[in-house]
Amino acid sequence: MDKADRKSSARASIKLGELNYTPVLIALAVVLLTIVVLFLWKRKKTVRSAVLFTGLCDSGKTYLFAHLCLGGARETFTSIKENVGCFKTERGRVLKMVDVPGNERLRGKFFDEYKNIAKAIVYMIDSVTVQKDIRDVADFLYTILVDKATSKVPVVVLCNKQDETLAKTETAIKSMLEKEINIVRQTRRSQLQSVDNSSSSDTFLGKSASVDFEFEQLGQRVRFVPCSAMEEQFAGLTKFLDTL
Repeated sequence: MDKADRKSSARASIKLGELNYTPVLIALAVVLLTIVVLFLWKRKKTVRSAVLFTGLCDSGKTYLFAHLCLGGARETFTSIKENVGCFKTERGRVLKMVDVPGNERLRGKFFDEYKNIAKAIVYMIDSVTVQKDIRDVADFLYTILVDKATSKVPVVVLCNKQDETLAKTETAIKSMLEKEINIVRQTRRSQLQSVDNSSSSDTFLGKSASVDFEFEQLGQRVRFVPCSAMEEQFAGLTKFLDTL
């Protein structure tokens, strides 16, 4: 009995300061380091660092992209994959530029690939043919504006070929798009209702179906800027890029 009491007393007399906390501290350090690495990796993965050039085929975006990133005009062809380059602003900042193919079968795929790193979006429009292509122009722009990944990203609608006689002004193009988006959003809403008999704000722009759409209703700023890539008149775009 005395022997058992002595062992119990000896264990009780061990001071906390004599315990070895090294394994515990190492384990805590490993856990903290893992958390930090995962945080930084996730942050790096989702950082918005690119300006996306989007729009339909033959809008002139690849031509302008080449001028900005390569320092001069180049002969261009319909893109079947993205073009990636860099542009240095007047303030000396280097921006990553991504030219998304305008082909109807490819633009959705490449837009989805880069939308999560989009810092800004340039939506290029052919001001001469816009009236003929207004449905496609409005539909793709709607897709960009309604996407959660880009719904807060600043957008520049670049109205190209303003040097041509038949070109629509940026004010006229804005009005045309607002009217067409009214149709596009109703069409998409009807398609969604036919599938699950419900509506979703994820596929609807503006205040409500009873109010005509206007770009001013959006939570993001959409600028309409005149441009002539061929005549090297795109100061409005470079001024915008300088603010990023």
